[in-house]
Amino acid sequence: MQIVCLDLEGVLVPEIWIEFSRRTGIPELSRTTRDEPDYDRLMRGRIEILDRHRLGLADIQNVIAEMRPFEGARELIDWLRGFCQVVILSDTYYEFAAPLMRQLGHPTLFCHDLTVDENGRVLGYRLRMRDQKRESVRAFNALRFHTIAAGDSYNDTTMLAEAHTGILYRPPANVIAEFPQFPVTQNYDELRAEITRAGLRA
Repeated sequence: MQIVCLDLEGVLVPEIWIEFSRRTGIPELSRTTRDEPDYDRLMRGRIEILDRHRLGLADIQNVIAEMRPFEGARELIDWLRGFCQVVILSDTYYEFAAPLMRQLGHPTLFCHDLTVDENGRVLGYRLRMRDQKRESVRAFNALRFHTIAAGDSYNDTTMLAEAHTGILYRPPANVIAEFPQFPVTQNYDELRAEITRAGLRA
């Protein structure tokens, strides 16, 4: 039995923080895990910027409500569900993801939680567990799934390495250069082909 683990932002939907940066005109918020491998440093910086500009959870959710998955993302999920299990492993937050997951047909999502005060100010975040993407894939391996993982950023590379097959999807040049062991795909047709080849090797 196969299970395919996909990153969310950059693979199925646009980067939430990049879109929020564009809407608010705050360029510092456009940094993502494609740029910064230290997730805690990235999030602490984001929270400090939100606080400085007096922006809260509702402001981010208003932007997310108008976002849409990439063209073809829902069809990719439906295609995968036709022959295997699918899990979205993301470093986003449940407080962000609901509208986007609804548009994707509610696939299973493992992610994190924000801590927010009564006024909607973002105070911090709670990891479901440290390096949850890799640990999830490791657990699926222990359950005797054949695991295939795809992602685009630094924070995906540990799950790609843990999977039986890891695939980069539209990664930046810096990630390609640092992780040449993973095949690179640039569109959903190429990703489908890599997943199909990985399945045939299982």
